[in-house]
Parts: sequence; structure tokens; C-alpha cells
Amino acid sequence: MNSLDDDVRSPLQTVDRALQVLISFSEQRRDWGVMELADELGIDKSSAQRLLAALAFRGFLRPDPISRRYSLGPTMWRMAALWERTGGLAALADAVLERLAQDTERTATFTIPDGFHVRCIAAVDGGGGPLRSHPLVGDLYPAHAGATSRAYFAFLDRNERRALLSGRPFARFTDLTEVDEAALERVFEDTVQTGWAFSDGEYDAATRAIAAPVRLGRRPIGSLTVVEGKFEELPGDIRDHVPRLLEATEELSNLLAHRTPAARTRRR
Repeated sequence: MNSLDDDVRSPLQTVDRALQVLISFSEQRRDWGVMELADELGIDKSSAQRLLAALAFRGFLRPDPISRRYSLGPTMWRMAALWERTGGLAALADAVLERLAQDTERTATFTIPDGFHVRCIAAVDGGGGPLRSHPLVGDLYPAHAGATSRAYFAFLDRNERRALLSGRPFARFTDLTEVDEAALERVFEDTVQTGWAFSDGEYDAATRAIAAPVRLGRRPIGSLTVVEGKFEELPGDIRDHVPRLLEATEELSNLLAHRTPAARTRRR
């Protein structure tokens, strides 16, 4: 948090300070102490205490009674979940997906984690029309099969991933589905080295896909996928579109982080 935007003064300074406290949290900044916040905001200790107490009273923060430090509270989770359930997250991704589908002439999807799976929450059909006879939104993809899920699970912390997957039976969807845990871990590590995932019939024998992680900070929060039917007559190799896919994941990551990227030239 950079002096909490000293050059920008909101007419509602107390509200602005409260919002800046909330958006200051990250993987590196997980809690605030009263004196730390007072120094950061340039206010006295009592004002900082009142600000933190007010946020805690509404559940936006949670005070630790022992350390007397404040971390994010349950209201943040409830609002984030409401935003996702009511379509806010999908709406944010729609414009990115529309451009990606148009540029690649293939179907583009956005998925987020759902336990041992990733779940599609937004999809835009490519130039060849719908990929499925049913809507893709709501489909679940298992962690061990396909580029869509691998582009999320591969980029989790290794210990977190193993805690989720270790000892779990893996279903075989096609002859190409990897069901050996050690071999699957090697596939995840290879994906991290590459920076994106490719699959050709390992989950659905009739499709191939490329996918890459969408991140908030360093942490993956989902994946973007470009997918095609293997029997469609489409120009070029789907892997030719990896640079455009990575551009789209960066764009959506910036939107989620509320960052404005530098102007750039679109690939066509």
C-alpha cells in the first residue's frame, strides 16, 4: 500500500480510508496492527483504532484478541461469494472471452475452482458455433484430466495441491487420461515450466484445448481456455493461439486486480 494514495483526496475521507484499508490486504499483507495503520495513514492512534473497530463491527475485519491485529473477516467472503453467484465475476470475464473467441475462432471459457474440480462460469462460442449441444456454463472439469483444470491446479502451491489430490482415486475418461498420481504430479510440474497447458483428448476424446491460469497476485484463481472440436475444420493449430491466450489471461487478471494495464498493440 503506497501511502494510501496521498495525492488523491476523497471528499469522504473516512470512507476512502476504510476502503483503502480493505484493498490493502494481500498474500504479503494479511493483517494490520493499530500503530502500523496509524503510521501508514498518517493519523493518530485513536483514529486508526476507531477505523479498524468500525470495519470489524460490520464483519469486514476480524480482530485477534491475543495479538490485537486485524485480518479480513467473514463479510468479505459473503460479498465475494454473492458477487460470483449473481454473475458479477462472469460479467467481468465476458468481454475478454468475446475478444478471445473472435481472435482465435474457437470457443473460450473461464473456470474457477470448485473443490476437486474447476467449474465453468462463462463461455463464448467460437466461429464454428457451439462446442456442445448444452451450455458449457456449469460444467465441472476434474483436476487430473484436461488442460482447463490443469491450468489451475498446476499453479497451486505444491503442498496445497498434494493435500487436495493425494490418495484420491482418479477416473479414466479416455485412453489418454493420466490416473497415476506420481505421473500426474510430473505433468503438473511440466505445465508450470511451460506456463500453459495443452490437452488432446485426455478428458473428452473429441476435443483439444489450450489453457492458462488467471491470477490474483501470484495465486491462481481460475483458468482461461481456448477449446476446439477435433473434427471441426478450423484454420491453423490451436497452439498457435497461445500468445493470444496469455494476453487474455493477463487482461482478466488485471481486471480482477483493478489494475489498468499499459497501452498495447492487439495481436490479430
